[in-house]
Amino acid sequence: MKKISKRNKKNIKIFIKKKIYKIKDGIKILKKFVPTKFTESVDLACQLSINSKKSEQNIRNTVILPHGTGKKITIAVFTSPENQKKALKIGADFSGMESILDIIKKKKKKIDYVLATPDAMQFIKNLGLILGPKGFMPNKKDGTITDNLKNTIQELRKGKIKCRNDKYGIIHSTFGKINFSTTQLYENLLFLLQHIKNSKPPQLKGFYFKKISLSTTMSPSIIVNHISL
Repeated sequence: MKKISKRNKKNIKIFIKKKIYKIKDGIKILKKFVPTKFTESVDLACQLSINSKKSEQNIRNTVILPHGTGKKITIAVFTSPENQKKALKIGADFSGMESILDIIKKKKKKIDYVLATPDAMQFIKNLGLILGPKGFMPNKKDGTITDNLKNTIQELRKGKIKCRNDKYGIIHSTFGKINFSTTQLYENLLFLLQHIKNSKPPQLKGFYFKKISLSTTMSPSIIVNHISL
């Protein structure tokens, strides 16, 4: 069992008085928690009633949050040699072919997003076993294979995030920083939840949302009421 820190024991004892909170109240509780020495991210864990073993029920798309994520991101681009300098000029942090693969395999640098231009597909098409488990395999559905690299990079810098469920049917996502205002976090979260709601597989019947929890990077979770969604 994971040991609970003294800070979080204090957070739980002083601030968590209910089992379930209204969404905005839950955000307010997170902002009251004893702070850490760094600016924590604010995270969503949204459990859905999907069957992740059925491909047609998996959620795989992206969303641009109204107020961004507040996170500085690192973007790598698989692209042909003639386009590598162009990719760096328009905002990529790394570009290349084998060099990008080497960074990912050896974890030389922290990378948040991996993009690919169509001319790189011949190179990366057989890299699923390497890139897939890390969530880095580019695909057209979430826009990470693109011939409009400039626009895609700009959207990522503005706060475009992946919206994907894991094998347990849970979507984990960051929707801001703890130094955002309550209103900014609330608007980001509602926008994200509405996007998830709109992505409900058409063949799925009954309740869609099972459980929604909010937390910061180092805090305990707050369960929020999802019935209104």
